[in-house]
Amino acid sequence: MDQIILQFINGLDKGSAYALIALGLTLIFGTLGVVNFAHGALFMLGAFCAVTLQRIFTLSAETIDPTQKDFLGNPLVVKTPYVELWFGPDMGASVIHWSVPLAILFAIPIMLVIGYAMERGLIKHFYKRPHADQILVTFGLAIVLQEIIKQFFGANPIPTSAPPVFAGSFDFGVLLGFDANTIIYPYWRMIYFLFSTVIIAAVFAFLRFTTFGMVVRAGMADRETVGLLGIDIDKRFTIMFALAAVVAGLAGVMYAPINSPNYHMGMDFLVLSFVVVVVGGMGSLPGAILAGYLLGVLESFASMNAVKEILPGIDQIVLYLTAIIILLVRPRGLMGKRGVMED
Repeated sequence: MDQIILQFINGLDKGSAYALIALGLTLIFGTLGVVNFAHGALFMLGAFCAVTLQRIFTLSAETIDPTQKDFLGNPLVVKTPYVELWFGPDMGASVIHWSVPLAILFAIPIMLVIGYAMERGLIKHFYKRPHADQILVTFGLAIVLQEIIKQFFGANPIPTSAPPVFAGSFDFGVLLGFDANTIIYPYWRMIYFLFSTVIIAAVFAFLRFTTFGMVVRAGMADRETVGLLGIDIDKRFTIMFALAAVVAGLAGVMYAPINSPNYHMGMDFLVLSFVVVVVGGMGSLPGAILAGYLLGVLESFASMNAVKEILPGIDQIVLYLTAIIILLVRPRGLMGKRGVMED
């Protein structure tokens, strides 16, 4: 039972990443009708926003410390981060340790600008083109972005640490009445799950309870009629593309301590996120969230040694096998609507 609970919690953690990326993908497809294969690259860029801010905070000045000597008796040259010189050792160290959460504020304007530039500079020219053209051009853009990251940051993963206060693990076993140390789970993964829940709730609340969101939902249902009412729906959809880029970027920022950022992490999540979107139903926001958590939990259980002993390699194909079964039973996905991607 303790292993089952642990795998379920782990599945919610994985599903959080899938759901956040799929949510942004579905927002773009639902508003603009564009199949955006560069969305995984936006997730990667968010992770490297965290890396960049951490490097900015650790920029150092060289000072001579007379209290420390080398083997010849000369004072040592010590590198001290500027933030520690400006704010003091304790405050400066805290700023460095909290670089990942602070990167949320750093990433939001950056991802807004990147999303807006992508939509205005490239995506808008492919609205009326076939989906195959959209896939090719956005996939090419994703390759360009990952090669730029590779050029500036290198090919190796870059460790990015969470704040020390979240470095430990939580004992779920004691909380649920099991023996101590039976269900141990990292604090930061729980933080990621809670963070994703807040972002998902915020997106749904924005679309449901704000005038802007209601107009966007109306435009998703009947774009021409909304345009005839004198509303510049194209401008609103451009803003939604930028917001979808922010959602993907924030997912990447908070995922950086879980999986050390590297230039190909966007491609690693891209295929999985599209599987999630298709399983949930193209254009369905609730379907994307449901499918994200469902496939995350299934993947987690399939990775158990007991399961792999019975079905070797099942952890590598469970997502695709589940997608095949669901699409055979429900061709439009779990919550897909008639007419979407059927022309």
